[in-house]
Amino acid sequence: MIALLLTLGSSLAYGCADFLGGLGARKAHVLRTVLVAAPASLAVELLLWPVLGASFSTATVGWGAASGAASAAAFVLLYRTLAIGPMNVLSPATALVSAALPVAAGLLQGERLTATGLLGLPLALVAVVLVSAGHGASAARPARTALLPAFGAGAAIALQLVFLHQAPSGSGVAPLIVGRAVSSAVTLGAAALLRRRLGPERPAYALSVTAGVLDSVANLLFLLAVRNGDLAVVAVITALYPAGTVLLARGVLAERIHRGQLAGLATAAVAVSLLALT
Repeated sequence: MIALLLTLGSSLAYGCADFLGGLGARKAHVLRTVLVAAPASLAVELLLWPVLGASFSTATVGWGAASGAASAAAFVLLYRTLAIGPMNVLSPATALVSAALPVAAGLLQGERLTATGLLGLPLALVAVVLVSAGHGASAARPARTALLPAFGAGAAIALQLVFLHQAPSGSGVAPLIVGRAVSSAVTLGAAALLRRRLGPERPAYALSVTAGVLDSVANLLFLLAVRNGDLAVVAVITALYPAGTVLLARGVLAERIHRGQLAGLATAAVAVSLLALT
């Protein structure tokens, strides 16, 4: 139950971070938003160091760096996918891969599910796809060239989670600190290379900082969850983070929740209830 609550908190924090980061990216180039969010995220993790501890063993640094590199790759591929579109079709593909691969990794590592878990897990995967799909998802067909970055983005997100899970359980927040440092360095490098394309707009500092803080909270809760539960269950519930984004968009921006997304939210509720019984 502790792992489930931590995972739900992680999923909600990821969804809120994406929503605020998306709002920030409307006001300035997304790299400008990330350049503000990344230091805020790193600051949170450094502040947690004295509280939760950090052990920088070789394994911890290696897995943390791998998670940071995967996070940076996910960022590049995800926004490449957004640029190609149609995102209402590609987003569910990305979400499904990001959920399914950690589930497979957990099961291959010997995790076992109860009967309710075996019912809840596929339901959760269905919910991930439904919640991620936008209006008219069946009306547009993605080009083959768009599917590759979409699947790549999902795989990179999945690898980030799997690598965090592989970090030694006694390492505290060290994997998060190393991962954030690596992803921040990659982002800074990308911004330097693309500085002429970033435009003159100033980032929305408050939105960007809050998004960065929430992203760190989400990563921390995920790390604590997988240290107390199974990767297969934790990863698939975490992948339901678009639900938080959809609900915030409805409450703040008055965006309509479509029938498929409503079905996804209902399916998610059933799936989480079943997984709570595992």
